[in-house]
Amino acid sequence: MSRINKNVILALLTLASSAFLLFQLYYYKHYLSAKNGAGLSKSKGSRLGFDSTQWRAVKKFIMLTSSQNVPVFLIDPLILELINKDFEQVKNTSHGPTSECKFFCVPRDFTAFALRYHLWKNEEGWFRIAENMGFQCLKIESKDPRLDGIDSLSGTEIPLHYICRLASHAIHLVVFHERSGNYLWHGHLRLKGHMDRKFVPFRKLQFGRYPGAFDRPELQQITVDGLEVFIPKDPVRFLEEIPHSRFIECRYKEARAFFQQYLDDNTVEAMAFRKNAKELLQLAAKTLKKLGVRFWLSSGTCLGWYRQCNIIPYSKDVDLGIFIQDYKSDIISAFQDVGLPLKHKFGKVEDSLELSFQGKDDIKLDIFFFYEETDHMWNGGTQAKTGKKFKYLFPKFTLCWTEFVDMKIHVPCETIEYIEANYGKTWKIPVKTWDWKRSPPNVQPNGIWPVSEWDEVIQLY
Repeated sequence: MSRINKNVILALLTLASSAFLLFQLYYYKHYLSAKNGAGLSKSKGSRLGFDSTQWRAVKKFIMLTSSQNVPVFLIDPLILELINKDFEQVKNTSHGPTSECKFFCVPRDFTAFALRYHLWKNEEGWFRIAENMGFQCLKIESKDPRLDGIDSLSGTEIPLHYICRLASHAIHLVVFHERSGNYLWHGHLRLKGHMDRKFVPFRKLQFGRYPGAFDRPELQQITVDGLEVFIPKDPVRFLEEIPHSRFIECRYKEARAFFQQYLDDNTVEAMAFRKNAKELLQLAAKTLKKLGVRFWLSSGTCLGWYRQCNIIPYSKDVDLGIFIQDYKSDIISAFQDVGLPLKHKFGKVEDSLELSFQGKDDIKLDIFFFYEETDHMWNGGTQAKTGKKFKYLFPKFTLCWTEFVDMKIHVPCETIEYIEANYGKTWKIPVKTWDWKRSPPNVQPNGIWPVSEWDEVIQLY
């Protein structure tokens, strides 16, 4: 009897132990794994692509930045494009497990994130923690261009890019800095002499070939392939900015040399003009941005930026250029609505259009519309008294961002060619007497308006 009891007890214990083991397995599968993670809730065998090098590198990087409160957001063009194409599905799966890696597992050499440097509070020790997690990191620094205008501070270095490699995949962390025009800027990725040029395939990087400027994006947090990341709330707009983000600095060193040779005009009249011209330029920029019209600094305003990093006090106006294809019929009414009445209108949309608006204290805003030909661009001019037409020829150019009078604003990327076309090789020498019909080296006669069209093409107010 005692023997039977022992066998029965042993069998009951075995059964109870098996039942408890089954309960533990069920509990782990249906509760603990779900609790522990968006994107980490299923066994590896049932999750397609989650063993990829790319996903593992991104996962570790997000763990690193989250634990260290590093303010980053995703800017990788390839991943953002994929997310945007399937955005509704991404949002719908953000709160549940996912069985397939669709985005971060895409074959590529890099994943690009942006770092909002002004929000980063604990840079010290970041490298050490990254290396402890298996990353090999490279830090690229250069002097801060925001301080170039201050002799005592120019040369101070700031971080521009971090590249952290894990196995065969690398994270490119682009450092975004605040600029006074309320926008974000990143620097050129330029390797110093001691750096390993084979560390990663640098030529494949999407950011860093040149400095870039971006509007400050509003961010949103989503879950992508089980990983929580921040992305621009309007990914389409951010993606559109990338190919047009190139930034060129004002030439502070050359400007200082200019003012050593030609003393700056600091009279009360000059300072008042610069203040009023700055306000007029800011108002014009705000108005055109609201209309969605691209524009750039042109003529004397462009020369002032490039030569002396300031408004030329004797220019007496503000000059902007606009491609004729960007013209909008409500541009005149938009300026009038903000208190800038039309002073004159010359030409017509299909030929030599020019608009001039009256700012305060007799400062004009002149807008020249540019037309594109096969091998050059041009803008027109009209003499009100005679109806004579003039054409100003420019080599073809593209647009870059710069900072001018505390604004992010466009200038021709091919600035020197643009200025030399308009002012010749002697543009460095100030010229206070200027005849718009004869002085520019790129001006040529362009016929005369028929008298029957004068009422349309010559409008004075």
